[in-house]
Amino acid sequence: MKEFSYVITDSEGIHARPAGLLVKEAAKFQSDIKLKKGEKDAKRIFGVMGLAVKCGEEIVMTAEGADEAEAIAAIETFLKENL
Repeated sequence: MKEFSYVITDSEGIHARPAGLLVKEAAKFQSDIKLKKGEKDAKRIFGVMGLAVKCGEEIVMTAEGADEAEAIAAIETFLKENL
């Protein structure tokens, strides 16, 4: 399993547009990819939106599976470029 932490810098936090793009990016991989905030985690767009992640809050992304290294690298790049 691969994971990394990231602090959201977008002033609006994780809102609908980037949440949808994040889920779409994660869907490109076979690995099980999850976003965690505190004790809650999400894999689908409504779950991601339901976490209500705000600017300045830390999230943890995890990937587990055959392409976990590639998946976590792509998600990390996505977050840095979009959130």
